[in-house]
Amino acid sequence: MDTISNSAEAVAEQAAGRLARQITAEREARGWTQATLAGRAGVSKAAVSRIERGEMSPTAVTLLRLAGAFDLTLAGLLLRAEGGAGEREHERLSRAAQQPGWRDPDTGYARRQLFAAPTHPLEAVQVTLPAGASVTLPASSYAHIQQLVWVQSGELRLTERRAPDLTWDLAAGDCLGFGAPCDVTFENPAEQPCTYAVFVARR
Repeated sequence: MDTISNSAEAVAEQAAGRLARQITAEREARGWTQATLAGRAGVSKAAVSRIERGEMSPTAVTLLRLAGAFDLTLAGLLLRAEGGAGEREHERLSRAAQQPGWRDPDTGYARRQLFAAPTHPLEAVQVTLPAGASVTLPASSYAHIQQLVWVQSGELRLTERRAPDLTWDLAAGDCLGFGAPCDVTFENPAEQPCTYAVFVARR
């Protein structure tokens, strides 16, 4: 068990290192300072510095804000970090073994990229949200995309943070199309994990 655990931790550390290097590369390619990126993303300069040095794993919200600042979807940023964007440019098949995953260190929100390709307008993601967990994703992450959420198992409470808030209670099989961009809270109110798929169309 220790060997398996240590191996999983090593893989996670390597993935975090690749992501940190990609964020630095994206920033430097644009000629931005860390302060510039922080201002565009709406996060602190200290957080950007710690993330780039690998001292802090970004949460889902922070990662979405950074991706948005680069004018990338989260999938685009993660795929670049995995080194797969160029390799997959002409591929239409996404093998299960090649689908990259990522886990939010704060909430346990786990994301698996089912499909994404630079030449295709659609993306597909599978998310598992632990029991009782919630995450609020910023409006900026929806600025250039449209989404559908399809609940595969468990219960999902989705709240669109507008005036007034609009809350949807979704069960397995339910599918919801997003409205205009706004902050959105994904919450699992049940005692079991919730798994849902997100289908993304780039505008």
